[in-house]
Amino acid sequence: MPFLVGSVLITLAPGADMALVTRQVLVGGRGLAQRTILGNVLGLLVHSAALAAGLSALLVASAGAYTFVKLAGACYLGYLGVKTLMDARRRPHVDALGDAPVLTVGATPPRRPILQGLVSTVFNPKPALFFLTFLPQFVDRDSPVLPQTLTLAAIHVAIGLVWLSVYAWMVHRARGVLTAPKIRLWLERTTGMVLIAFGIRVAIERR
Repeated sequence: MPFLVGSVLITLAPGADMALVTRQVLVGGRGLAQRTILGNVLGLLVHSAALAAGLSALLVASAGAYTFVKLAGACYLGYLGVKTLMDARRRPHVDALGDAPVLTVGATPPRRPILQGLVSTVFNPKPALFFLTFLPQFVDRDSPVLPQTLTLAAIHVAIGLVWLSVYAWMVHRARGVLTAPKIRLWLERTTGMVLIAFGIRVAIERR
């Protein structure tokens, strides 16, 4: 139970994943967001496999490896934030009748949002640190460690999948309000700045 509670609280804490999901819902709807969430989950599975293989320990122990991953993730979040701001700036102005512009996102390659979610999670060292520092506290070292580690990691991944899916649904349900021209422009700019801020935070944050 303590692990479950801790995992839920950590998952619910606002982060780059939620900012990215918000962006995707606004840009392309719930379907685009769900594919991004799939990428996020795949990224968590990569961190889980890395922990099982001992790579997370290497990432934390090696200052060079940690710095590389941290800066790569920061740059990618910054890129997504800047792209969001540029997309909002290029969006057609509301016409004289006040009609909201129609989005056309059908041309988005199906794999691109999955890759965006995957890259943003894999190059974020925080999940690796979470798996390395939080999970071992709930592992019984007198029993096989690997099955326990993978089970706990799977629980955390499942919680992340459920929460991000629910969050995307809530944003989608509110999309009618959020896509009002002025509110949408404000929200897109805010989301872009939040993504950039998270990128800066990842870049400057120490272990």
